[in-house]
Amino acid sequence: MRSSKLLAGGAGGLVAVTAATVVAVLGSAGTAQTKPHHWPPPRHGADRDTARMLQEISASRIEHSVRALVGFGTRSTISSQTDPQRGIGAARNWIKGEFDRIAATSGGRMTVALDSYLQPPASRIPSPTTITNVVATLRGTQPASEARTYVISGHYDSRCTDVLDTQCDAPGADDDASGVATVLELARVMATRRFDATIVFMAVAGEEQGLYGSNHFADTAKAAGTDIEGMLNNDIVGNTHGGQGISRPNVIRLFAEGVPTSETPAQAAVRMSTGGENDSPARQLARYVEEVAEPALHHVDVQIMYRRDRYLRSGDQVPFLENGYPAVRFTEPDEDYNHEHQNVRVENGIQYGDLPQFVDYRYIARVTAPVNAMALLSLARAPVAPKNTRLITAQLGNDTQLRWNANPEPDLKGYEIVWRYTDESRWTHTVPVGNVTDYTLKGMSPDNFFFGVRAIDRDGYRSPASFPVPAAR
Repeated sequence: MRSSKLLAGGAGGLVAVTAATVVAVLGSAGTAQTKPHHWPPPRHGADRDTARMLQEISASRIEHSVRALVGFGTRSTISSQTDPQRGIGAARNWIKGEFDRIAATSGGRMTVALDSYLQPPASRIPSPTTITNVVATLRGTQPASEARTYVISGHYDSRCTDVLDTQCDAPGADDDASGVATVLELARVMATRRFDATIVFMAVAGEEQGLYGSNHFADTAKAAGTDIEGMLNNDIVGNTHGGQGISRPNVIRLFAEGVPTSETPAQAAVRMSTGGENDSPARQLARYVEEVAEPALHHVDVQIMYRRDRYLRSGDQVPFLENGYPAVRFTEPDEDYNHEHQNVRVENGIQYGDLPQFVDYRYIARVTAPVNAMALLSLARAPVAPKNTRLITAQLGNDTQLRWNANPEPDLKGYEIVWRYTDESRWTHTVPVGNVTDYTLKGMSPDNFFFGVRAIDRDGYRSPASFPVPAAR
């Protein structure tokens, strides 16, 4: 049997410090499934800041946000936009107020905007409707990286059984006040800190009607040439009790597509001839999230799901995928459909409806920190994944030569090559190669392995892996 023993990485300062602090704040949920890791921690100064950031995540503040959103009665996209107490307009104004208060702590680095457009009548939109995303942008502070953007979102609209019913109560505690609360809490703890790249914290509308808000944002970003290197969608991340009594409070599912939604015929031809169905940008992002989040707290198991979304469902990550952006979706492990898309009622002794009493606020806090927090701060502080990464196929041979473009960051330390056997799903080996843009792995046939290249800065932050394409030079 071949060994997948790791050549580099393992536990270190970041694991020890952050595990202790987060367990103390959020509590233990039992021992999660363990997986091998090869992700060395950043230097100790970064460890202390990370530990403090994770410690600041508050389950009670998350609960306050969820209950505040539930308090607007309904947040249907086609409900009232002018009633100050009830409907999506009141919820929108409350979210913007929260973001405005958070932005005031950022030293001018965070700005808040209402991203609105008029949606003509369409599927689930019976009349012209203004759809508004609430967007808080924390500008990156490194000139070489500030244009690089990461988006984290949850949707603030809700629905009843009939998606066109605007009069019923639609509390939407789990779907998706839980995701919005995650975004708000991360914005609060990150606004006071500096990151190389730009982070967009977003609460979107129109999701339940057909992903209208996220479609508008992603399409607009693509048209403007915005460099979105990763999108994390948090949708239904608050319930630890699924149907039939299932409970897995230490697991979060992370959905990541294989074959890219935006793949061109030419790209498909390369993929079919060389492989790579499991190495899409979304899969690389998912691997990254798992590798930086799980070592930080051993009581959370990030369970990567090899599909774009659940059966018969969709989410706000999809418009980003359609526009060629890497995007993934977090969702609780076992959904209870009595508490999703249901009118609030008691029937045959069963309580239906997406009510706040069915939300586990400590679980949302665990999803927020370390999972989303570690992923987001690592992405925004790390170098960008190397560009134009190629596997040189000029001639037959049993060596593997890789080339890539030099990274632009002034604090770049160098690069690593990661690799795995073709029947393995996660990177298992790491080879440090220094600050070069051309490296040959002797005696390693490209036929037998998959490879990736990632960049490292002087603080030890690593980029996601860049998957090479075959090239003559």
